[in-house]
This record gives sequence, C-alpha cells and structure tokens, in this order.
Amino acid sequence: MRVQITRENMTFDLIVWQAFGRQDSGVIEQALALNPGIAALGAFLPVGTTIELPEPQAPKPTLLETVTLWS
Repeated sequence: MRVQITRENMTFDLIVWQAFGRQDSGVIEQALALNPGIAALGAFLPVGTTIELPEPQAPKPTLLETVTLWS
C-alpha cells in the first residue's frame, strides 16, 4: 500500500499508526524495510514523500493464563 505525505509534521510512526491503528508485531520494522533511506529524510517527512507500507495483517491473539488462587 502506498501512502503520500500531504501534511507537515508527519512522522513515519504516526503514518503507520494511522494506517494500521497499531504499532506492534514489527509493523514499523516491516515498513522501514520497505523504505530504505527513509531515515535520511529526517524525523518529519517532507510533504509529497511517498512511502510503501506492508499489507495489513490481523494482530496475533494474546492468550492470558488463568491463575487459580484457591483450589
């Protein structure tokens, strides 16, 4: 999925958050791997920059262990 920066003061992690609603499961690392050299543009990406984002995947379910205090 391609995203173009249309506003000032947009950061890479903010764009990932807006696209996926989360930043877990290595989503930022995957996005950085798809955009080599993006860090050279600085913390705030210039307007008009196009970045490639990974295809969205369902988050992994979290299993909670049940603890019984009295049995």
